[in-house]
Amino acid sequence: MGRGGGGEDDHRGGDGGGGGGGEGEEVFFPPGADPGQQKKVNVPCILHRYLDPFHLGIMRFQRLATALSVASAAADLDWDAAYTKANAALAKLSSNDKIGLVTGVGWNKGACVGNTAAASSIGFPSLCIQDGPLGVRYAKSVNAFTPGIQAASTWDRALMRERGKFMGEETKGVGVHVLLGPVSGPLGRHADGGRNWEGFGADPYLQGIAMAETIEGMQGAGIQANAKHFILNEQELNRDTISSTVDDRTMHELYLWPFADAVHANVASVMCSYNKINGTWACENDGTMNKLLKQELGFKGYVMTDWNAQHSTQQAANTGLDMTMPGSDFNGGTVLWGQKLSQAISSGQVQQSRVDDMVRRILASWYLLGQDSGYPNVNLNANVQGTHKSNVRAVARDGIVLLKNEGNILPLKKPTKLGLVGSAAIVGQHGQNQCADRGCNNGALGMGWGSGTADYPYFSAPADAIKSRAQTDGTQVTVSSTDQTGAVSGAVNGADAAIVFITSDAGEGYIEVEGVSGDRTNLDPWHNGNDLVKAVAAINENVIVVVHSVGPVILETILAQPNVKAIVWAGLPSQENGNSLVDVLYGDTAPSGKLPYTIAKSANDYGTTISRSDNRFTEGLFIDYRHFDQAKIEPRYEFGFGLSYTNFTYSDVAVAGTPTSGAATGDIIPGGRADLWETVATVTATVANSGSVEGAEVAQLYVGFPASANAPPKQLRGFEKTLLEAGASAPVSFKLLRRDISVWDSTQQNWVIPAGEFTFFVGSSSRDVRLTAKLTVA
Repeated sequence: MGRGGGGEDDHRGGDGGGGGGGEGEEVFFPPGADPGQQKKVNVPCILHRYLDPFHLGIMRFQRLATALSVASAAADLDWDAAYTKANAALAKLSSNDKIGLVTGVGWNKGACVGNTAAASSIGFPSLCIQDGPLGVRYAKSVNAFTPGIQAASTWDRALMRERGKFMGEETKGVGVHVLLGPVSGPLGRHADGGRNWEGFGADPYLQGIAMAETIEGMQGAGIQANAKHFILNEQELNRDTISSTVDDRTMHELYLWPFADAVHANVASVMCSYNKINGTWACENDGTMNKLLKQELGFKGYVMTDWNAQHSTQQAANTGLDMTMPGSDFNGGTVLWGQKLSQAISSGQVQQSRVDDMVRRILASWYLLGQDSGYPNVNLNANVQGTHKSNVRAVARDGIVLLKNEGNILPLKKPTKLGLVGSAAIVGQHGQNQCADRGCNNGALGMGWGSGTADYPYFSAPADAIKSRAQTDGTQVTVSSTDQTGAVSGAVNGADAAIVFITSDAGEGYIEVEGVSGDRTNLDPWHNGNDLVKAVAAINENVIVVVHSVGPVILETILAQPNVKAIVWAGLPSQENGNSLVDVLYGDTAPSGKLPYTIAKSANDYGTTISRSDNRFTEGLFIDYRHFDQAKIEPRYEFGFGLSYTNFTYSDVAVAGTPTSGAATGDIIPGGRADLWETVATVTATVANSGSVEGAEVAQLYVGFPASANAPPKQLRGFEKTLLEAGASAPVSFKLLRRDISVWDSTQQNWVIPAGEFTFFVGSSSRDVRLTAKLTVA
């Protein structure tokens, strides 16, 4: 489409993809002073999670307060009251008012990427709808929050919720009514999918928890969240024409699952996607918008199109679409609703009651979030950053996954000399906002590219942060800011350790970066990263590889180098790239991130490929770790994996509860049948820190269903992150909802708990199972 200026899926070309950074090396010599270590303040274990990420040892309670206040705000949302107000307002609207509320004003015709008409008779403003899932796009003084995939890597509900709340506060502060996020589509069917990094990993349970926490955080701040992209939009290639065909059970158990969490969290709006579903466009698909979303899940908000994803007037209206964005095509010449919708009503092709339903849903969402009273005017120039960068740093830090640490080379212990290698060590065009929508991989990487990005207010690069720390430690730092293998020797010769920075990037298909148009073309490091590591490892005996990536990278070449002692998977840390990395490299915080996807030994091991034609999801339920387990393929690093600087032991597993087999019978509430959201069993265990330093462990619960269910060998159904002092222990508890031990029965068209023996696996990853318990369901 190639359109500039905005839009959720704005097709604006970038400034080109820079290559591997500038040549040459930089030497930094610190002063001779060597200050002592910071004194650690001992506080009760339960408070450690809320320590200030900038100065470890200073107590702060904001995150706890955030979680409590946002939970209270979310509980206060009342759809019935909102609909009462919406019905009263609806009666005061003219026919033209109604058409104006459901039809965007057109491309590039308003203050935001999407705008509705105002309705003065009820005090309804022109709704400002703006990207995106990690912050306010095109705003001048906001934070660029970490991408969803980094939040998922923390496995920390409180951080996810706080991230949503802070984004919501900034969004409201600039007068935006609807922020286009969070993302659970794509789910991550393809390891090389271009937009996977916007969402929360390749598991529907993890995605669902993160969606709910984020939405409740955002809406607790008074803005409307938008769950997207609904549904089966799993690749960028041909996304505007491709049809995704999936069986009913897979749709429910994988792709619809996190949207159910979003609806249960009272999400105000849902965005239908570009692709077709079983041959019918997503934005005129009765089976997905009406039957799945509005009827089965009890969704009370409104469905809006992705930008220019509408293809019809009558069919879109009659199959569940409620709002078209931006209201025209990108040339401004084609408007499928507006006057055409009025004509369809007059001719009887669309009933007035259907249009009233659209308007009622839009108004109800507005009232639900209290936007009818005292909402700020749109001002994208407002400075609303506050102290929110604390969350950016905390998520960036706690999302770092330590993959390898041979000989405990990490944390660094005041080395005499460090060598830093790679263009991704320094600030480049990417970090300086010099490429439209982050459409380049030049310098240090903080996010992928596309409409789901925001400008960095600043960018902390690894070399800068490491040099700052080195100054206090008396360490000499030498930097080779190029990816040329012949330029590394000066930086790494004689260094106590050499840190090599490599990347892999991806994004939305309207921008091409270094030959990549959205989806990655392979899972190798960019800029000859494998060769760069090999060159450094041939010279230095203590090589630490830092990976900043949108998703899995094949690491076999790197792991084959004997001198590679550590691999730090730093993901996508946004503006706090360097600062967060230093927190972990130097042991101020022990790494606690876990992989939200599987890293394979070979790209072929994933079992799915990007399709150039209509796509049949023949693998069914078996994607990512479900596939690896079912096919008995050994991954390099499994889903849920992550090391620490300490060790954890597990004990005392127990199961409580007496669930019974059979179908769900509850009334439909937001999220589906009410009894699906009731706790039917609880698994408990004890986790102990058996090492010598404080650290956080993510205890994970996986469920193995009875053989009759024909389910994957194990599926994530709980996780709990616990911070423990050395020698301390704590109980962990996993509440199992009815939906967590149900399968979708396509014949009954219902969720059913199967009879038979369930196995509960508790451990540190999907394959590092420490405890097992069983429960027989009659």
